[in-house]
Amino acid sequence: MRTIHVAKIRDAVKELCLKANFELRPDVLKALKRALRKETDDRARGILADIIENASMARRREIAICQDTGMVPVFIWIGQGVRLAGGDLSAAVNEGVKRAYREGYLRTSVVDDPFLRKNTLTNTPVAVYTEIVRGSRVKIVVAPKGFGSENKSQVRMFKPTASEKDIKEFIVEVVRKAGPDACPPLVLGVGIGGTFDMAAHLAKVALLRPLGSRHNKRHIARLEAELLKRINALGIGPMALGGRTTALGVNIVTFATHIAGLPVAVNVSCHATRGAEKVL
Repeated sequence: MRTIHVAKIRDAVKELCLKANFELRPDVLKALKRALRKETDDRARGILADIIENASMARRREIAICQDTGMVPVFIWIGQGVRLAGGDLSAAVNEGVKRAYREGYLRTSVVDDPFLRKNTLTNTPVAVYTEIVRGSRVKIVVAPKGFGSENKSQVRMFKPTASEKDIKEFIVEVVRKAGPDACPPLVLGVGIGGTFDMAAHLAKVALLRPLGSRHNKRHIARLEAELLKRINALGIGPMALGGRTTALGVNIVTFATHIAGLPVAVNVSCHATRGAEKVL
């Protein structure tokens, strides 16, 4: 049995919060550069070039990629051979986020009550998702997400008789309705299956998968590619000013579901799709 002190997790979360806000994910940056090479619209090319330069400046100067430094979901995979010591895991994660946002001069955006709306001034509490897995390591992924794109996300409970066409139309319509508000080019995480709440979680987890990778099931991989092509054909383009680059990628995660249901969730993410990970 391997023992890991929760203080190590606290410090890792702090480090990852700063890295995620200052350094754009390499796969997202690569996708932006690839989109710039393929884009034919001059205005869209200029916007993509500015987005890439913004990411470069944020990394060099250690300043936020986007002013909306987001709410912070923290995903933790804990090996069965690990014993956590030294205190409460959730408290350690929240303390790591609190320290990062204070020391990094990052905007705090979390309010303590959905109705009273008082800012906690710490960007906490955060959503902590844990999963027990095989092994003797702990993997941590921090993925700050702004609400310009989060607000455009949707869940729909389809009947099991819904066709693939119905699902594709729903996903494309989510992007069409988002328009400029989600700061395209977008990254779409799609969760299909499970329950109402699980579909939304799957969609969030889908955003963690590197862009350019494909689902291991051939029919889902085909669906990802087809959706990306259709979405880019909408002509919304970077910052919704036209062009071929409305989305950088579509990642789908599926799970088993009930015979009477077919939940589908779309988690919309902006061009600053952030994330950083560490294994302890």
